[in-house]
Amino acid sequence: EGVQENSRRHGYLLSMLGIKQMAVLVNKMDLVGYRREAFERIVDEYRSFLSHLDLEALTYIPVSGWSGDNLATLSSRTPWYKGSTVLEVLDRFRKEELPVDKPFRMPVQDVYKFTNFGDQRRIVAGTIETGILRPGDELIFFPSGKKSRVKTIESSNVDGARSVTAGYAVGFTLQEQIYVPRGELAAKTDELRPQVTSRMRVNLFWLGREPMVKEREYLLKIGTAKVPVYLEAIHRLIDASDLHLLEEKDRIDRHDVAECTLKAKKPIAFDLAEEMASTGRFVIVDRYEISGGGIIREALEDRQTWVREKVILRDIKWELSMLSQEAREEKYGQKSSLILITGEKDSGKKPLAKRLEAELFSEGRFVYFLGIRNVLYGVDADIKGRDDERQEHLRRLAEVAHILLDAGVILLVTAIELTQEELELIKTTIHFDKIETIWVGRHVTTDIAYDLKIEDGHDLERAVHQIRTLLLEKEILSRSTS
Repeated sequence: EGVQENSRRHGYLLSMLGIKQMAVLVNKMDLVGYRREAFERIVDEYRSFLSHLDLEALTYIPVSGWSGDNLATLSSRTPWYKGSTVLEVLDRFRKEELPVDKPFRMPVQDVYKFTNFGDQRRIVAGTIETGILRPGDELIFFPSGKKSRVKTIESSNVDGARSVTAGYAVGFTLQEQIYVPRGELAAKTDELRPQVTSRMRVNLFWLGREPMVKEREYLLKIGTAKVPVYLEAIHRLIDASDLHLLEEKDRIDRHDVAECTLKAKKPIAFDLAEEMASTGRFVIVDRYEISGGGIIREALEDRQTWVREKVILRDIKWELSMLSQEAREEKYGQKSSLILITGEKDSGKKPLAKRLEAELFSEGRFVYFLGIRNVLYGVDADIKGRDDERQEHLRRLAEVAHILLDAGVILLVTAIELTQEELELIKTTIHFDKIETIWVGRHVTTDIAYDLKIEDGHDLERAVHQIRTLLLEKEILSRSTS
C-alpha cells in the first residue's frame, strides 16, 4: 500500500515530541508476496520524509502482523533480510538516563494531612520529573509563589531518606506549613524558575472529532494542573502528512498541526519544551475526550506579567516569622482573608463593611476595615495623575492587604465596580484562596466573577448575616467561636 498519511503524521509527532529512538516496521509484507523491491521502495520513501524532520530510524524491518514474520524470529519468507527481529531491536533501545542534572520540578499531586494519634504531618506528594530533592532544600511553588523549606522526606520503603531523584514518587513535609493545592509546580529557589503566565505559544497536533475553534472553552492539562483555555490566535497550519503549509483558516481541523497562541483563564506554571520536555508538554481535553496535545515553545506576556514578576521576587525574599499560619488560625479562631465588597456607587458598601467589622470585632475576631482613602492619600500619594494610576493603586492596595493577611487579619475593603481584570490583578498579588468577592446591588455592571451577591446593601442586618454565612461555609470563621 506504500507509505500512508498516518505513518507521516506519526513521524511528525515523534519529531515534535523530541523522540529520537525509533525503528520502522514495514507491515503487511504478506500482501506483496514478501518482495524485497516493495520493501526497499517504502524504506526509501519514508527515510526521505523523516530526513525533512531531522529524524533517522535505527532500522527498518519487514514484518507481517498477521503471520508474525520477523517479530520474534527471522522469517524464512524473507531470506533476503539479514537484520534484527523486532524483539532484538527493542532490547537494543537505550534506556533514557533520569534527568537528575536538571533543575528540580515536581507537579503537586495532592497534600495529605494526618490527624490520628497526634500525627500532625502534612505531606506534599507527587512524582519528581527532574532534579534531586533533599531535606533542607528551599522550595517555591508556582504559580502561587508560596515558599517553604523541606523538613523531611517521607517514603514507605525508605526510612529518613537523604535524597530522592527524578522518576520517583515522593512525599515530603515542610518546615513552614503552607496551603499548596494540586496542580502547583514545585521548584527550588536557587535554580532556574519555571515560566508562569496565562498566554503561551505552542505547537499543537489536533485529533478531535470537531475542529478546534476560538469560541469554545477547552481544558489544558499539564503535569497535575488543569485549567480552562481558549484558542486565541492561529499563526500557521501544517499538513503533517506532507509538511506543506495550509491556507489560513479560523479553525484547526482533525490531523492539522498548528502553531498557535493559547489563553488560559488563570496563570499556569510550565517550562519550555526545549529546556525540559516533561513539564513543557500538554494535552487538550474537549468534552471529556483528549482531543489534542503539543509542546510549549514560548511564554507570552499577559496583563498581569508586570505584577507577577514583582510578587515572585517578593515571595522569594519574604522573611518568615517564627509563627506559622496554622498557629495564628488556631489562636484567632479564623483564617485570614480579604473580603472585597464591590458594586455600584451608593449601594451601601461602606456602611455594610463597617457594620460587619463592628460585629466581628465584638465577637473577638481579629478584623480590620481598610478605607480606600487611607491608601489613596498615604501609600498612593505619589501616583496621582499617572496613566496607570488605578492599576498601580490596586497593586499597592493588594500589597498592603498581603501584609495584613500574613498577620492573620480578616480584612474588609470596599471598591466601586471592580472588573474581572482588576480582580485578577489583585489575585496575582494575593493567593486566590484568600479572597472572597461580594457584589452589592441589584444590577451587576461589570464582568466580575463574585462569590456572593447581596441585592440590598442598605438592609444591614440581612446583608451582614449573608456575609457571615459565607464566611462560615468557607471555614474562614470557626463555628466554635461564632
